[in-house]
Amino acid sequence: MTDTVTDIDASSTTRVVLVDDDPLVRSGLRLILGGGPGLDVVAEAGDGLEALDVVAREQPDVVLMDIRMPRLDGIEATRRLVAGGTSRVIVLTTFDTDDMILEALRAGAAGFLLKDTPPDRLVAAVQAAAAGEPTLSPRVAEQLITAVTRGSAPDGRRVAAARVAGLTDRERDVALAVGRGLSNAEIAAELYMSVPTVKTHVSRILTKLDAANRVQAAIVVHDAGLAG
Repeated sequence: MTDTVTDIDASSTTRVVLVDDDPLVRSGLRLILGGGPGLDVVAEAGDGLEALDVVAREQPDVVLMDIRMPRLDGIEATRRLVAGGTSRVIVLTTFDTDDMILEALRAGAAGFLLKDTPPDRLVAAVQAAAAGEPTLSPRVAEQLITAVTRGSAPDGRRVAAARVAGLTDRERDVALAVGRGLSNAEIAAELYMSVPTVKTHVSRILTKLDAANRVQAAIVVHDAGLAG
């Protein structure tokens, strides 16, 4: 899975597939996303196996994926989709245990959001994912910090610290913000930078940290103790 820092065309439509075994949840998500500018829910699936077929047929820009589903769970479905070249999968679930978060992100999810995420942030997360900007809800970002810090082996911490040492001071500031789950726009506002400048820094950070996407970069940041 690769992360890109290029924007999608503002005039284009982002095609979304919803995957959840609860029809009421899918209906609610369809209503929320249907009100978002440039978003089009093109299909739904009730489990992971159906999702594989639907995604292959529809070729969506973003997939919103539940975890607990019959036949094939969302984590394994995400793993298979990412292996097949679908890189913009956002896991959306009521479950936020540390192990589940890490398992989903290691499966290749571009983001992890909780179902109690406010509608406006959910819309923004889908738009960000379509632009190649993975998203973590703030609560999930905090849990990721705790889980990675607690579970990191000494060798892993040393490797991460060595990678982080190659960042410039400004790149470290941006990397820290990425580790907190902030979007490019939020980082730009907080650090008084332009969005294009943030994107340039993020691209360099991914290269220096040997990270395929922002989520992996966040893990390296926390593993190295940069988020403290």
